[in-house]
Amino acid sequence: MAKARSGVVTFHGKPVSLLGPKIKVGDRAPDFQCLTVDMEPVTLASTAGRVRLFSVVCSLDSSLCDQQTRRLVRIASEFPPGVVSIAVSSDLPFTQARWYTLADASHIQMYSDHRDASFGQAYGVLIKELRLLTRSVVVVDRSDVVRYIQIVPDVATLPNFEPVLRAVCEAI
Repeated sequence: MAKARSGVVTFHGKPVSLLGPKIKVGDRAPDFQCLTVDMEPVTLASTAGRVRLFSVVCSLDSSLCDQQTRRLVRIASEFPPGVVSIAVSSDLPFTQARWYTLADASHIQMYSDHRDASFGQAYGVLIKELRLLTRSVVVVDRSDVVRYIQIVPDVATLPNFEPVLRAVCEAI
């Protein structure tokens, strides 16, 4: 089991612990294994050679997670082909597929971390008490180096996308 970190995040004002390491800008991006909406395994290497924008949410069935992911859909449509935008959640792939279709989210990829919580533990964003991912954003460059990370202090608030967009532009 990964080491728990406390004092980083609250869930609706209540302190929770995150499992996994504290990832910093300049760190090598950790590998992970998630599932696509088609139940196919994906890893960091699945998008090798591209800039990756990971938008991490608890569940697409929550209104804030829906808002964050729809924002990702809007901004992803303006990125050049060398950037891949990925929504990662703890939802089942079936839930993600339904959301993806209803939201017309063709500009992003959906990764389910439900099965193994591999992404959450590797990036230090898995809420121990809830086995959900905490709201966060990570930018990884073409060389698999973390160029930006934002872990939102309370899961009930949205991330600030302005520095995220700057980090993506700098990584291109």
